[in-house]
Amino acid sequence: MNTPVTEAELQAWVDGRLPPARRGAVVAHLALHPADAARLQAYRDHDAALRALYQPLLEQPVPPAMSARLMVPARQPAGGPGHPWPPAWRAAAMLALTLSAGAAGWLLHGAADHAADRLADAASLAALPRRAALAHVVYAPEVRHPVEVGADQQAHLVAWLSKRLGAQLKPPQLAAHGYALEGGRLLPGQSGPVAQFMYRDAGGARLTLYVSTEQSHNKETGFRFAQEGQVSVFYWIDGRFGYALSGNLDKAALATVANAVYAQLEPAL
Repeated sequence: MNTPVTEAELQAWVDGRLPPARRGAVVAHLALHPADAARLQAYRDHDAALRALYQPLLEQPVPPAMSARLMVPARQPAGGPGHPWPPAWRAAAMLALTLSAGAAGWLLHGAADHAADRLADAASLAALPRRAALAHVVYAPEVRHPVEVGADQQAHLVAWLSKRLGAQLKPPQLAAHGYALEGGRLLPGQSGPVAQFMYRDAGGARLTLYVSTEQSHNKETGFRFAQEGQVSVFYWIDGRFGYALSGNLDKAALATVANAVYAQLEPAL
């Protein structure tokens, strides 16, 4: 009898604390419960974005001047501990603090906007491999309906997905690496539709290429690698396009195919 997946286990999966023995059960649960999958994915995306944004700052040493200042005992007000600041001085201090806070707010307004953009960038990039891997896990094992439109209707497939994403798509040809285009489907993304192209080799192993046009802030990134359970993912950003190639391959083998994908996509975009 299968043990039901609990909310505590779902939260442990988000935090990376789930025991290996229960990971398969959680992945299967998420595949059958898209609402839970979307909710937990949002948690993981937010956590990853915060880490990407603030980790470099947390790793920096405390500036020497600040360390020295922290070691200096606080000074007593004029007149000693039994004599508080005169009312006029307190009023002046409050006014100075108010004015400085207002000035700091204006100065930090632009910095806050920039930080928000950086957080959105980090969240978008962090979400890409996880969403691609989840889509791969859901559809790659399908026997009868792995794709919505087959490769025998490639012209229709490309025109349909290009229209829905608002950009001209071009599925790479990977026959030189042993993979034939099997077809594709439309999927929901974070803020709009995304496309998934599926490839299959002679032994039945599948690769999926996840294509998003939701990258409004990112310009370009190099190849990045992520391991999501048993799924390996190479992903990158090119303008507003986000690409993620997923499969149950080792890193070196998947990198070879990812380079072939990039070589075919880059000139057209």
